[in-house]
Amino acid sequence: MQPAARPDARLARRLRSLRQQHWPGAKITQQQIAEALGGESPLSLSLISSWESTRKPVLPPTNRLIGYATFFASRRSVTSEPARLLDEAELGEDERKVRDRLYAELLSLRFPDTPLNGDESGLFDARQLSLVGSNQETIGGGTWFFPDQRPIIIVSGSLPRRYREQMLFADPENPDYVRSYGLADLDALIEVHGHIRAVNPVADVRILRSEEMHEDDFSSHLVLIGGVDWNPVNRDVTRRLDLPVRQQMRPDDSDPGYFSTAEGDTFTPVLDEAGGTLVEDVAHFFRGTSPYNAQRTVTLCNGMYGRGTYGAVRALTDAKFRDRNEDYVRKRFRDAPTFSILMRVRINLNGAVVTPDWTLAEERLHEWPPTVGDG
Repeated sequence: MQPAARPDARLARRLRSLRQQHWPGAKITQQQIAEALGGESPLSLSLISSWESTRKPVLPPTNRLIGYATFFASRRSVTSEPARLLDEAELGEDERKVRDRLYAELLSLRFPDTPLNGDESGLFDARQLSLVGSNQETIGGGTWFFPDQRPIIIVSGSLPRRYREQMLFADPENPDYVRSYGLADLDALIEVHGHIRAVNPVADVRILRSEEMHEDDFSSHLVLIGGVDWNPVNRDVTRRLDLPVRQQMRPDDSDPGYFSTAEGDTFTPVLDEAGGTLVEDVAHFFRGTSPYNAQRTVTLCNGMYGRGTYGAVRALTDAKFRDRNEDYVRKRFRDAPTFSILMRVRINLNGAVVTPDWTLAEERLHEWPPTVGDG
C-alpha cells in the first residue's frame, strides 16, 4: 500500500489539474495565472511553479486560493490579455457558485484539519470562509469581505484640538499618552476594525488618521469612519463622487446638522427638547468604486453624531442583525457595485445605540439606486 499523499502535495496536484484540465480544449499557462493573481504586479513563474510542485510543494497563502477560485470560475478570466480576475460585481450567480465550490475545495486541501461547514446543498459562501486556519466558528463577511484581500485602510478623523486639550492622555507630552484618544468615533473604529480583521485574515488592515495618509495609501480599499466635519478624506471623496446623499457640515457644535438628498429632501437628528440628549441620529452607509483606484472600493460610515456612525457600522457587524441586513442588500441591490442607504439610528433609554434593521421600511430614509436595476 502506497503512503497517502501529503496535504501540500494534494493541493499542488489540484492546482496543476485546474490549470491543465478545468476547461477542456483551453491551454492555460502559468504566465496567465501569474498575471491574473498578481494584477498590476504579476507574480513570478517560479512562484506559480512551486505551488504546483509535488516534489517540493510550497503552500500558497489563502488570498491566492480565492484568486485561483475566482480565476477558474469563469472563462472570461482569459478572454483578454493579460488574464485577469473578475471583480465581485462582474460574476454571475452561477459563476459565484463555481467560485465558492472551488474555494471551499482548495481551502480543505490547504487546511485539512479545519472543518468547513457548508449548507445543505454543499455550497460554501466565500464570504463565510474567511476564518480558515482556525477552529473558530465562521462569523460571515458579507459586505465587509474583500475577495482580493488587498490592503484595507480604515480612515478616521481626529478630535479637534479643543477636545484633545481636555483629555490628559491625549497630550503627547504626557507619559501616559494614548494615540487612540485623539481619534474620533472610537466605538465605531473598534467595532469595524475587529470585524474587518476577522473576515479578511490575510489582508493588511490598518487604521490611519486622515492627515497620516500618504499617496500610496489612497490606492487601497478605503473605509471612511465619521463625517465631513472631522474627516477631510470623507470631504474629498464626497467632492469627487456624485453621491446621492450628502452630509452638510455643522457651523458649530450646537447645530445638529443634516443630510440632504439629490431630490431635495433633508433629514435631521432628533434631540430631546428637555435635556438636549440625542434620541435619534441620521447615518449614511455608502459602498462604491474608489475615486482614487478603479480596482478598489470606498465605504462611508458616517452619522451626524458619533452614535450614528457607530450604528451605520453595526448594521453589518452586529451578529443579531448583520445576516438579515446583508440579505436585504443582496436582494435589494443585486450585488450592485455601488449602493447607498440613509438610515435612522435610534438611541435607547440608557443612551446605547439600537442597531438599524434595514428590513424595516421605517428605518430606511433614502436608498440608491431608487429601484432595483437603476444605474
